[in-house]
Amino acid sequence: MLRALIFDVDGTLADTERDGHRVAFNRAFVDAGLDWCWDVARYGQLLRIAGGRERIAHFIETDAAHVPPDERDALALRLHVRKTQHYLRMIDTGAVALRPGVARLLAESHSAGLILAIATTTTRANVDRLIARTLPAGAAAWFSAIVAAEDAPAKKPDPQVYEVALARMQLLPHECLAFEDSAAGLRSASAADVPTIVTVNDYTRDQDFSGALVVIGDLGDPPAPARWIAGAALADAVVDVAQLRAWHRLAAGSP
Repeated sequence: MLRALIFDVDGTLADTERDGHRVAFNRAFVDAGLDWCWDVARYGQLLRIAGGRERIAHFIETDAAHVPPDERDALALRLHVRKTQHYLRMIDTGAVALRPGVARLLAESHSAGLILAIATTTTRANVDRLIARTLPAGAAAWFSAIVAAEDAPAKKPDPQVYEVALARMQLLPHECLAFEDSAAGLRSASAADVPTIVTVNDYTRDQDFSGALVVIGDLGDPPAPARWIAGAALADAVVDVAQLRAWHRLAAGSP
């Protein structure tokens, strides 16, 4: 029986990457007096590195090797702290919005008695602010577990973040469905044995999603239907609780 839904955040709950995190990184670089600028294409390449601080550290190693090795970790940390400040302000001004169908499905699932959880490599502050600014008042209480970067230092595709979420909910993998947007996220959830629904975005649509239960463009919101890409059939115009239960039965091998 389906008991819980576990959501990734960046790229899954909201289109945060291209016009959110990327812009915040660039503003942090300007503040630090650096001439670095991550354009849309370059940021897409850097997204292969999970975790914002790790992404900066990788960039320093590959594109800013003039930074002394003994200063790189501290610089990456300072830049990431400043970037987070910019990103939180962007959420406050409404620059980051939930993807189609997310608010609807979260509310429906909560009302239906499904347990909700988050498993993400972003920081807890980013998650808390996104929930507070984009969902109804009190919606943070809908989530029985919010597992963020501070709770699971091993980044996706490592399954640690899912393992921690499952432990906090005291549930088994087959009682859950995961929602991801990237191949790394799919591999993370799959390694934890959680069946996974993938909603692609501009950065991830060409990645390998072999093993996903279903791949779709988004969850759909009337009057804009969800777009099926691969995997299990989509029965209606939007993904609702009934559809999730049908997909879960399919994943379990039940009719």
